Amino acid sequence: MTLWVILVSFLIILSTGASIGVGLGLSSAIVLWAVQDMPLVVVVQRMFTSIDSFSFMAVPFFMLAGAFMSEGGVTRRIVDFSMALVGALAGGLALVVAVAGMFFAALSGSSAATTAAIGASMIDEMERRGYPRSFAAAVVASGGTVGIVIPPSITMVVYGSIANTSVAELFMAGFLPGIIMGVVMCLTSWVISKKNGYRGEGQFSVMRLLRTTKECFWALMMPVIILGGIYSGIFTATEAAAVAAVYGAFVGFFIYRELHLKDLWRTLLSAAYNTTMIMFVVGAANLFGWILTNAQVPHMLAQAFADLASSPLVFLMLVNVLLLFIGTLINASAAIVILTPILLPVALGLGIDPVFFGVLMVINLAIGCITPPVGLDLFVVSSIAGISIDKVTVKVLPYLVTLLISLVVFTWFPSIITCVPSMMK
Repeated sequence: MTLWVILVSFLIILSTGASIGVGLGLSSAIVLWAVQDMPLVVVVQRMFTSIDSFSFMAVPFFMLAGAFMSEGGVTRRIVDFSMALVGALAGGLALVVAVAGMFFAALSGSSAATTAAIGASMIDEMERRGYPRSFAAAVVASGGTVGIVIPPSITMVVYGSIANTSVAELFMAGFLPGIIMGVVMCLTSWVISKKNGYRGEGQFSVMRLLRTTKECFWALMMPVIILGGIYSGIFTATEAAAVAAVYGAFVGFFIYRELHLKDLWRTLLSAAYNTTMIMFVVGAANLFGWILTNAQVPHMLAQAFADLASSPLVFLMLVNVLLLFIGTLINASAAIVILTPILLPVALGLGIDPVFFGVLMVINLAIGCITPPVGLDLFVVSSIAGISIDKVTVKVLPYLVTLLISLVVFTWFPSIITCVPSMMK
């Protein structure tokens, strides 16, 4: 009874256009009140308890760091650096989007934030240079997927907190597959551009590359400081997020001098708004998952997966299919909160490394962000570009196919994900 009521009410609420957080929280409240006859104060208690964690303090700090760097002129410098690096190749601007997406992912930790930051500055520019607007939007949406794979990743922080797994190891494990995903998207853009005759932008110049590298140096140092500090044991992931926020403010105010006191309130408000959305979704998802757990749903699903999975590889392929579907419907952090307690015990029982499994879950959910019909990044970029989502979907399919091939490779060869943390031990 509980399972059917919560799922049906959740789908009905979503069909009204409500956000995923509202859908999770309200459907959970309906079950607690109408089916289980529990006081609604439990809703607030469970949501607060789920985010009352030292690890989750990293989320607002990473959001603040990304806001400072974005408002402080970092996005433009990253685009200029990427242009100097790959802009001369066929489809130069399309390649620039993928490269800039990788760099900005190392600053923002968010897929939607990466998509929005790059899209706001690149879609119009690509259209002016002769690229179809729908293609430009698809390139931006695809480039944003690495936002939750390349560290620091807010979704990995959420997984680490739920799974009681080292966030530092998750960050290390996400680095290589994130870079590979970015390179794969560059190759896809290059092939499409060669086929359609999209030319590069000028000639490659070593002097221009050196100049833009110098201008971008302070921005590029932020992920080095964050990851270097975590891997060397100088500070934890949460402390690294605080350091990143201070560093972002310092660079914006005193190095690039494009962040001013009059911008401070808007920047803080933007970071607070994004943090609140994530925390609300995580809290509501935890409440939703708690109700499912009490209804024995995780046990039933785990048993079903155990019966179907004759080997770890079969189990991982089944999980890939499930997560790709879930990733089109639910925010990545919410999906992690709901599904990790269900799937991780089965994975551990099959001898699967929890760090590898966590990164694989994140990669799946990242690809889900551009999987039709309701991938989050598709909606973000559709809004920025001012075009219908179906036009973006058609152009994003080649990128989706290549990312799915990459996912199969990561699943088949786990060492691609685990090699970096293994070397660091």
